[in-house]
Amino acid sequence: MHAKLAAALFGGTCFLCRGAARAPLCTGCDADLPRLAGPLCPRCALESPSGELCGRCLAEAPHYDATVAALAYRFPADALVHALKFRGELALAALLGEMLLQKIPSGEAVDCVIPVPLSAARLRERGYNQALEIARHVKPGMIDLSACVRQGNAPPQTGLPLDERHRNVRGAFRCTRSLDGARVAVLDDVMTTGATLDEIARTLKHSGAARVVNWVVARTFPND
Repeated sequence: MHAKLAAALFGGTCFLCRGAARAPLCTGCDADLPRLAGPLCPRCALESPSGELCGRCLAEAPHYDATVAALAYRFPADALVHALKFRGELALAALLGEMLLQKIPSGEAVDCVIPVPLSAARLRERGYNQALEIARHVKPGMIDLSACVRQGNAPPQTGLPLDERHRNVRGAFRCTRSLDGARVAVLDDVMTTGATLDEIARTLKHSGAARVVNWVVARTFPND
């Protein structure tokens, strides 16, 4: 983010520590972000020796083909995501989007980017879709808001056990047209169990998508 724009949006102070800063975060807080590095499973982005497919993905392959994540969902990254998602700090979408963009492989070609859709009721309640706001700063010219829609208004995934998360989102999404042969990136703020992203990928592939990758800002880990 340009220094002058950052100063205008954040008043020249770090969003996290409120110290002086020429960007949304000061140098110290930026260095404290839990950026993902090291060997990760290319499919689900969880830790995996030598960066190979993890045992879980080998035993029960998800419908998505790959996952790119910028941060671990730990402090202070969780504070940034929470502020965007629940407090309407939309200016943080640019910061998070830029971090995600830096992690996407340069050779990853996609035909469209689908921000995880909210239900109509949730969108009215919140007033915006945080995944869409992030996507505007990742691949703005490739966003597709019409290809996949959310049906109904299932309870939030937060707090639900793994098996209930999968049941909660079963049939929650619908494609509005054929995606025959398309390479699709599904973008979200946080990936926890992957149930929502797996259901979206299942829906997209049922409509003909050839490849589905997840682009997420933050990834939770089992031991966190």
